[in-house]
Amino acid sequence: MKILLRLSVVLLCCAVETAQSDSWPQFRGPNASGVAPGSYKLPASIGPDRNLVWKVSLPPGHSSPVVHGDRVYVTAAEDGSLYTLGLHGETGEVLWKVEAECRELEEIHRDGSHAQSSPATDGERVVSFFGSGGLFCYDRNGKLLWRRRMGPFKNGFGAASSPIIVGDRVVLNQDHDIDSFLMALDKGSGKMLWKTERPEFPRGFSTPVSLEANGKKQIVVSGTLRIAAYDPDTGKEIWTVRGLSRIVNTTPIVGDGGVVFSATWSPGAEPGEREKLLPFPEVAAQLDRNRNGRLELEELPEGSLKARFNQFDRDKDDRLTRAEYDGMKHIFETVENVALAIRPGGTGDVTRSHVLWRQSRYLPYVPSPIHYRGHLFWVKRGGIVASLDPETGKTLKVGRVAGQSRYFSSPVAGDGKIYLLSEKGELSVISAEPQWRQLSQADFQEEAYATPAISGGRIYLRTSRHLYCFGLPQAAASLQR
Repeated sequence: MKILLRLSVVLLCCAVETAQSDSWPQFRGPNASGVAPGSYKLPASIGPDRNLVWKVSLPPGHSSPVVHGDRVYVTAAEDGSLYTLGLHGETGEVLWKVEAECRELEEIHRDGSHAQSSPATDGERVVSFFGSGGLFCYDRNGKLLWRRRMGPFKNGFGAASSPIIVGDRVVLNQDHDIDSFLMALDKGSGKMLWKTERPEFPRGFSTPVSLEANGKKQIVVSGTLRIAAYDPDTGKEIWTVRGLSRIVNTTPIVGDGGVVFSATWSPGAEPGEREKLLPFPEVAAQLDRNRNGRLELEELPEGSLKARFNQFDRDKDDRLTRAEYDGMKHIFETVENVALAIRPGGTGDVTRSHVLWRQSRYLPYVPSPIHYRGHLFWVKRGGIVASLDPETGKTLKVGRVAGQSRYFSSPVAGDGKIYLLSEKGELSVISAEPQWRQLSQADFQEEAYATPAISGGRIYLRTSRHLYCFGLPQAAASLQR
């Protein structure tokens, strides 16, 4: 009897460890890497009718699926309500759908969703975030364990950065036009452990990653003009590198040896297109008709200042103060569209001492880069894919894939393949080689904003109205045994 009991415990522990090692627990999987855990075989060709395991209808949302064991979790927004859903990974059956309470829905971009942030899970808990209502923690069966009310925030584009689970805590970064912060909460109770204000960081959408340096974990966050690392125990800033873009959508990744890679781009900083703003006194002398020392929207002529008024007006009182104007002027004057590699281990401002290389060509706007099989890859608008040497930043190949529209979904990889999903639902699969080649293409004929998940030899792909599960026949059969 004792032997059987020990055997049961061992088998249970092995099952838990396998589920953990195979899981895709957050946005872009393990530590936001975009790389599939394990060594499962994956199909080189998937599509609405190719290597399909199941397909289910879902309410709309831009959040990416996360996977742990036999469960898949997503968030959604429908008919003015916000939801977290738990699905069975083997069949796609919706096991539970729980509404997240909110007082009002946040303002979002015309391309956005009220369910943009992806959930995170450790297998026992599922943490969802909605900019309209805050953080919600459920057990794997959908029972609410705790919540922390937040939002809506002052940000015309809405919230999109996703929570992550690091050890015993939930970490959340929220960069908005005012009141930006990084915070850590106890994952068991929701109690706030620390909160670090980030007042110099206006709207941004980068999800944090964890890094181990000098034998200790760090939390790395990209934001306007700079990337910074924080102590996960205290929230104190450890190091920073300056010289990033104006709005940061991409999430940094950690490569071999703890090297941090970041690629950021936003409009207004390309050669010949850099925004040049006159000093505030000169602008006010021309445009401040009511002489109140501020600029109202109706006082502005058509042009870039009026088009970006919502971003300049950080407190959203419909008037630009000199401080708001000068702050954005400084950003436009110092912004850099750049990809860079950062050596770990520094403290303070390490811009000059720890940056291994910089380059400024073929940069992505929303999709995050991926480091896989010894090389860097990323995709930008128009389906332009670049492969790079991670040690030097040298571009090895640039070319177009079949999907030549915009990209909001980030690339994911496994089994020597990289999967790229465009806004129009065009999927391209390429080989993970320096001189990459396209292996297949498909058209889902629905818009797609979510990043696919890969777990246990299966690929979970979300379009605007459906969730698909793909896998090779032998992989699907082995999972069902």
